Amino acid sequence: MNYDLQSSNFRAANMPNSTSPESGLKRFGDKRISDLLVESRQANVNRQRVQEFIIEKLLFAGGMAAILFIALIFIFLFKEGAKALFLIKPIEFIGTHILDFDNNRVFACMWQPVGESGKYSIVPLLIGSFLVALPATVISTILGGGCGIYLAEIASAKVREIVKPAIELLAGIPTVVIGFLCLTLLATYVQNAFHTTFRLNAFVGAIGVSLVIIPVIASITDDALRAVPNELREASYGLGATRWETIWKVVVPAGISGVTASIILGMGRALGETMIVVMATGNAALVTGNIFSSVRTMTATIAAELGAVPQGGPQYCALFLVGAILFFITFVLNLVAEMIINRMRKKLRL
Repeated sequence: MNYDLQSSNFRAANMPNSTSPESGLKRFGDKRISDLLVESRQANVNRQRVQEFIIEKLLFAGGMAAILFIALIFIFLFKEGAKALFLIKPIEFIGTHILDFDNNRVFACMWQPVGESGKYSIVPLLIGSFLVALPATVISTILGGGCGIYLAEIASAKVREIVKPAIELLAGIPTVVIGFLCLTLLATYVQNAFHTTFRLNAFVGAIGVSLVIIPVIASITDDALRAVPNELREASYGLGATRWETIWKVVVPAGISGVTASIILGMGRALGETMIVVMATGNAALVTGNIFSSVRTMTATIAAELGAVPQGGPQYCALFLVGAILFFITFVLNLVAEMIINRMRKKLRL
């Protein structure tokens, strides 16, 4: 009994005192460190939330600013262009009655905004714009689309790394340089090859404009075809299809929405081109369907005339109306292309 009592006293004497000041201080210190860690983590989380909030708002502000700028441009163009409807009869934007060489009264579509009886038909400008843009789009679709298919389905990784940046660099060439080459070199070759009456014509301008939009079509076509799931290719090969059959009957149909969008965007780019058509198309506002005839586009008309007209006059307002029509056409084309691309993305996600 004495032995047990002594043993218990010994253990009690040698056990650490849980209520000692040193033990309480240690527990307090551990708790304090844990609290500091929690507070530090919470502070980091709060800081990240603040940063994300600021970045989100900045991106939102940037997007809204872009929309606001586009809306202001749209409003300004249509505000100035609408004045033309009060200064010029609306029917005159289609055509006007004139006397021909036999003194017969005929309805003619002419753009001659000079003198007291200026003629402001935008029909020659619309025809000229599309007579350049459509052939340019066809040429670019053949070359750019073929290039995009090659990069996406045929080219090796090493070739792709070289060819795609080179094609995209083509878009960075100043259009005035391309226009100068068309004016001095290409126009002569085209005239000698096709024996054209006009040295500068819509076809020369179309070739020059196509050089600008080939990178657009090639790049978007490449991206659209590379977005097609590999499972479709593997299934085609598994059924015994050849490489070309897989490309033409499986991959291209699956990515046709993106290819179509690239063509529409390219056409919008062609309609908005200025310097090349100013230098290479002859700038004659003619109503013609001949691709080898001189034409005048809407952009060339604005660039050539706006700096030399009095502000607020009929010609000034008519040029703004032409700009508003051009803006509306390109805006619709870009909107349609964006809708097609978004539909393709949703389809590929499914």
